[in-house]
Amino acid sequence: MSDEHQSDLAARLRSRRVTLWTLIVPPSVWAVHFMFCYLWVAVSCAKLGEFARFPVAFVVGTIVALAIIIASGAVAFVQSRTPGDPPPHDESTEIDRTRFLATATLLLAGLSVVGVLFTAAPALLLTDCR
Repeated sequence: MSDEHQSDLAARLRSRRVTLWTLIVPPSVWAVHFMFCYLWVAVSCAKLGEFARFPVAFVVGTIVALAIIIASGAVAFVQSRTPGDPPPHDESTEIDRTRFLATATLLLAGLSVVGVLFTAAPALLLTDCR
């Protein structure tokens, strides 16, 4: 990507409105992935009696979850770098609220990536339903 396109994309991302809905995307994706993992393991153990050799649906679900969380974190990273007043933030301005929510979203995205990886690890490493 050229520098012009990157700056245009960053400017559009900075101008997007950050709400509490953007804050809950990463942990919500993590929760859905967690439920998907446990349902997948329960169904595969009940139907097959063992894990599949290479669980394609499981790997695809994990990759999709990670992609959504990383995209959310990337948007939050750009928005947290929005220029504004230097600290201390004594006044509640729109830019300060945007940076706060974006930073919180970025931190939750990082935690959610770790959570998805830790949720996926047992299903990828274990081969027995006992």
